[in-house]
Amino acid sequence: MSSRYPMPMPYGWFHVSYSDELQSGQAKPIRYFGKDMVLFRTESGEVSCLDAYCPHMGAHLGHGIHEFMGKGGEVSGEDIVCPFHGWKFNTEGFCTDVPYAKNIPPKVKDNQCIPKYHVCERNQSIFVWYHPDSSVEPLWDVESIEEAQFDNEEWGEIENHCKKIRTHIQDIAENGADPAHFMYVHGTAHIPDVQDAEFGKYSRRVELTSKMNTPRGLVDGKIAFCNYGAGQTVTYFSGICDTVLLGLITPIDQEYVEVNFGFIQKKVDGKVPTGGVNAAIKADILKQLDEDTPIWENKIYRPLPILCDGDGPIAKFRRWYATYYADYDESKAGGDVPLKNVG
Repeated sequence: MSSRYPMPMPYGWFHVSYSDELQSGQAKPIRYFGKDMVLFRTESGEVSCLDAYCPHMGAHLGHGIHEFMGKGGEVSGEDIVCPFHGWKFNTEGFCTDVPYAKNIPPKVKDNQCIPKYHVCERNQSIFVWYHPDSSVEPLWDVESIEEAQFDNEEWGEIENHCKKIRTHIQDIAENGADPAHFMYVHGTAHIPDVQDAEFGKYSRRVELTSKMNTPRGLVDGKIAFCNYGAGQTVTYFSGICDTVLLGLITPIDQEYVEVNFGFIQKKVDGKVPTGGVNAAIKADILKQLDEDTPIWENKIYRPLPILCDGDGPIAKFRRWYATYYADYDESKAGGDVPLKNVG
């Protein structure tokens, strides 16, 4: 926990890389959840995520030497290779070879000697399951997003924007339940109206309508926020030009999060229009992210905020979000006891 936030990191599925950022036979160091890890793809295409450090003498498996210097660790066939002494480990964290030893040491042989993380590759992204209790298996699946599939010819490629922000992941997600801030932080013409808010066990959907400023004047726009667990958000914008925003937010540690905003826009006559309103809506969303950042980086968390009748479903959102804290103090969930089985 940080000095500004009483909450720990939530558990769930979190984005750690886009699929095209990890080629077959490639490894790279990653750091999320306050942990050093190595992400690699075998030569056959399987993706694995292991704790970073070799059980032999502690070398980081994601940092190679010689021809792999600065390019990530070495992958040989279906194994990752330790740069220090050449020990090999498979995707499950088992040692498969000690090249200079006659026998693999008994403590290593036939034992999983490096902790492994559950991995899911979906929506052109690689997700890792995090839980503070590593024995807890994934409790739900990564949601499949139709517009983000490789073979969806009606929608364009993902255009990603990445930013590191000093805040807690819950504060970013809470924006979707806080319509009033849109006028005062982002200068929207009106405070959006909350049309619907549905809270399920592992999902949440909030729909807002708002007047949006465009070169054609005010246009009725609709925004639908969909959360799947704590790390996967999909926002659908309609009314100006159809745009899908993949909000992939991952805790780096107790103080920082990584925000990946992936835009997907609908094709017209087989191509995604460039410029005009298509470019304007992406620029406006990124501008809003920049406008939110100084608020997030300098605020504190109020466990019991003084809410008024013009605020959105903030208290209900906090009760829902608190279900992703393994050992969270329920009295700090924003009022009522978190709803453990909503929906």
